[in-house]
Amino acid sequence: MSEATPSSATGSPVLVENRGAVRVITVNRPDKLNALNAATIDALQTAFADAAADATVRAVVLTGAGAKAFVAGADIAEMNTLSPVQGRDFSLRGQRMMRSVEKLPKPVIAMVNGFALGGGLELAMCCHLRIAADTAKVGQPEINLGLIPGFGGTQRLLRLAGRATTLELCLIGTPIDAARAHELGIVNRVVPAADLEAETMKIAEQLANAAPLALRGALDCINVGGECGIEEGLEYEAAQFGLMFATDDMREGTTAFLERRKPGFNGT
Repeated sequence: MSEATPSSATGSPVLVENRGAVRVITVNRPDKLNALNAATIDALQTAFADAAADATVRAVVLTGAGAKAFVAGADIAEMNTLSPVQGRDFSLRGQRMMRSVEKLPKPVIAMVNGFALGGGLELAMCCHLRIAADTAKVGQPEINLGLIPGFGGTQRLLRLAGRATTLELCLIGTPIDAARAHELGIVNRVVPAADLEAETMKIAEQLANAAPLALRGALDCINVGGECGIEEGLEYEAAQFGLMFATDDMREGTTAFLERRKPGFNGT
């Protein structure tokens, strides 16, 4: 059974719903294919901050309202009137929000139910895992608007899929289907559209039942390791590994293994 929170008010650009220990955050502008305007970016920033602060939330799923789009991009009507300074500020606004998602101490899954283009692909890429419907399409088509990606697309796509793929998607701008995105390492899994929600929630629930401090340690190590040299990354990993031995969850997990039973992690 799901429980809607007060921030799920009708008309809000972002809906929030609890499904047990999984927080589902939905971009709610289906009439605009869930395009990201300033108000939606700010609402997402708040929603993810709330999820980070809520101890009952163990994992987060991010998706878009309606059947057509995850997020089809940034709001072109809003961007059309921006000055250069305002354009830079809009870029930084989106980057700050997406960086906060990337650094969230709880796993975030993008449930890509349709178009994830421009800012939508950038939003999906800042999540820790991406599960896509077989009908989804992804891309960085900003070049067709006389623009470049502004919410981190050139940087995260480069790290996820490499230089050749990043150049192709950003310079040519043609979207690719979910199967091709999976081949290139942009999405983790592709499932039939009819099964997308069930399969995504299955993974989210698995994460919600895992040891929270271990999840956070792994996320921290991967974030740090992706931005530093191997020696620094190994040193950071060893320090985080040692910290796990101070947790009740580590004792519970290893004891449960030895006793051949399912562990019950409580996040301490």
